[in-house]
Amino acid sequence: MSRSDSATERLRVAALRNNTPTAFDLRPDETARAALADALGLLSLRKLRLSGEIRPEGRGSWRLEGMLGATVTQPCVVTLAPVTTRIDEPVERLWRPAEGIAAPAEGSETETPEEDAEPLPEVIDLGAVLSEALSLALPLYPHSEAGAAAAADMAEEASPEAEEARPNPFAALAGLRDKLGDGGDGGENGAG
Repeated sequence: MSRSDSATERLRVAALRNNTPTAFDLRPDETARAALADALGLLSLRKLRLSGEIRPEGRGSWRLEGMLGATVTQPCVVTLAPVTTRIDEPVERLWRPAEGIAAPAEGSETETPEEDAEPLPEVIDLGAVLSEALSLALPLYPHSEAGAAAAADMAEEASPEAEEARPNPFAALAGLRDKLGDGGDGGENGAG
């Protein structure tokens, strides 16, 4: 994030207005995008933006609603060729005072509360929100066109063909029974 954006990147909760939303529009500069791309293992990161608003939610809680937009280039998981993806994702966060977050009862089966509220910090770091949202929105297994074709070919090679399918085990047993039945008296010899 550029030095001029650092004031808007970190918002002190005590300075936020309690009666109106606080709008933000974070657009990291080239240096910040390069550092984030390096941290996330990206080949490149273009047009990164997080915009939206933070509004009071009552009882000292704050809600962030915004949109993340980015153009990322990652290596293909099959061919390592560059794969460019456009990301447009909604971002939402809820912060509550620590005493407002219900802790699960000890020994209960539920370990996470129904609502994904985070403890309210003194400073909301929009850069950290942007970085986390981007890392969650990235494709896990990016495929180039050649990589998708290669993956399909490998899957096809791995699947058995109709004539190469394994024989039915019961058919093999029936063949064995027939062979044993033809070779002698069928095992019906009496002791005698």
